[in-house]
Formats: sequence, structure tokens, C-alpha cells
Amino acid sequence: MEYSFAGLPLHVLLVHAVIVLTPLVGLILVVLAAWPAARRVLWLPALIGAALLLPLGLVTVEAGKWLEARVPEAPLIQQHTGMGEELTPWLIGLLVVAVLIAAWALVERVDARRASGTMPRGARIGVAIVLVVASLVVAIGSTWTLVRIGEAGSRAVWEGSFSEDPLER
Repeated sequence: MEYSFAGLPLHVLLVHAVIVLTPLVGLILVVLAAWPAARRVLWLPALIGAALLLPLGLVTVEAGKWLEARVPEAPLIQQHTGMGEELTPWLIGLLVVAVLIAAWALVERVDARRASGTMPRGARIGVAIVLVVASLVVAIGSTWTLVRIGEAGSRAVWEGSFSEDPLER
């Protein structure tokens, strides 16, 4: 498959979307896990965002492999591409947590429609704690992994290719 667009490697373009959307989805999941009013309104957009982020991340990794085969071998590039697939389990984790939050939002909606809401307070608090912890783990883990991968990619592209001092023009 061809992973280029308008003469540019697609990886270079897609990576920016993954860099912005991964921490954003993670942050939204933390907010939804901790804030029931937000969860009632935003569970579906968060679920859609997490569901779209996974294939976007997978395509970005594949586009990176395509690009790696078209640049000279270098240890920094190999380090970066070797780390690229480490993000996939975290993107799956974001999706799983988004599904759990969506399911919990629907359970809460059904319970609220009952006359007095029959769900015990302890159960609500327990589920909320589990969702907050899970969302924090995947948000922090995915963001940290993304930072490490991005830092390795930046070094591969820029290390040794610019001057510390301004060039005379």
C-alpha cells in the first residue's frame, strides 16, 4: 500500500493527529469517569473518539514502517520504529475504558428512569473508583508512551541536522 499524500510521507501527517488525540481522549475519559453529569452527555463522543483513534494509530504505525523502508538505515530511526507499536496496547486500553464508561452511563440512565433509582450508593462509588483508576492508568500510560516514541522520532529526524547557533545568511 502507498503511504504518501501530496508527495509527503503519510506518517509525518498522521502522527500529529495521534499526538493530539491520544492525550485528549485520555483526559476526556478521566473527566467522564469522575464526573457523572459530563458522562451523561459526552459518553458517546468519547466512545467514538476512542474507536476512531485505534485504527488511526494502527495506520500511523504502518505508515511509519513504510517510511522506514524508504530512508537510510540509522540506529535512531530503528529505535523510534521499534517503539512505535508500544502505543497499540494503550490505544486498545483507551477503547476498552471508553466502552466501560459508555456501558456505565447507559446503566445509570436506566437506573435513573426507575422511580427512585435502585442502585446502592456503595455500588455507584465502587464503579466510579474503578473507572477513575482505569481511565487514569490508560491516560497516563498512553501519553507517556507517546512522549517516549515522539522524542525518539524527533531525535531521529533532527539530531545533528541543525546548528545551535544561527547561520550567517
